[in-house]
Amino acid sequence: MIVDCHTHLWTDPRQLGEGAGEYLRRQHGSEDFAAGPGEHEAAARHVDKTLVLGYHSNHLGASVPNDLIAEYVAARSDRMIGIAAVDPTADGAAETAAELLDRMEFRGLTISPAGQSFHPADSRAMAVYELAAERKAPVFLQQGTHFPARGRMEYARPLLLDEIAGEFGDLTMVIASLGHPWVAEGIALIGKHARVFADIAGLIRRPWQAYNAMVLAHQFHVIDKVLFGSDFPFFTAGEAIESIYRMHEMTQGTNLPTVPREALRSIVERDALAVLGIARPGEAPHPGKTEEEEEEL
Repeated sequence: MIVDCHTHLWTDPRQLGEGAGEYLRRQHGSEDFAAGPGEHEAAARHVDKTLVLGYHSNHLGASVPNDLIAEYVAARSDRMIGIAAVDPTADGAAETAAELLDRMEFRGLTISPAGQSFHPADSRAMAVYELAAERKAPVFLQQGTHFPARGRMEYARPLLLDEIAGEFGDLTMVIASLGHPWVAEGIALIGKHARVFADIAGLIRRPWQAYNAMVLAHQFHVIDKVLFGSDFPFFTAGEAIESIYRMHEMTQGTNLPTVPREALRSIVERDALAVLGIARPGEAPHPGKTEEEEEEL
């Protein structure tokens, strides 16, 4: 089972909000490239299941419509799963999140404290976490390596999530890019909390950064908490898989430490749906039910 835990799509770069043009130029070299349903589907052909993350930020005037994500995954429900975007700073954010999770297309929520300009422990966000914990819906935190000019980098630090993980022990969280550029904090966090994970989206496009992160994760025995993510449209799933397996090419012939190939393979082939408690495509979850209650049903 190969699950791509971190992909995006949009039909217009302006959906990414203020500063999107500069952001895309830094990420991809151009803001004029396709990231629509056709391109996404083609890039996902190398994996079994794909999570598609939305994006919404009142602060930046950004909105990749949740309806766009829902329509796309519904037409490909055997392979695609939607992760709905919610902005905790918006009025009624927790109620909106509840409505989104009631929809068959969505199995989790995604937020971006840096892009939405809120401290992760903001009381408005706490209400969203509480709901997600009750619904057993994972929360994906889009940290990112590149931040929009009006984004707040300080709110992307993994250490700020320690309070949330401690308050909501049953809440499943996934930190993008292992918390880069604060990878050490990300590794400490996923090692400390049972239900906190991280993906490697974004990092694997930067081989030296990815190598150092994976060595550190291996040495701290948290490889089992690391999930595969391609970060489409900036990388395809096939490119991401190849990059992981070629990670040690730059260190061949040196005495630098290595990560066993089997450990790298475990990242690629990890059944993230089972790890995160996400229902399989086509399965209808019972929000808020315990595992014992699910079995009774």
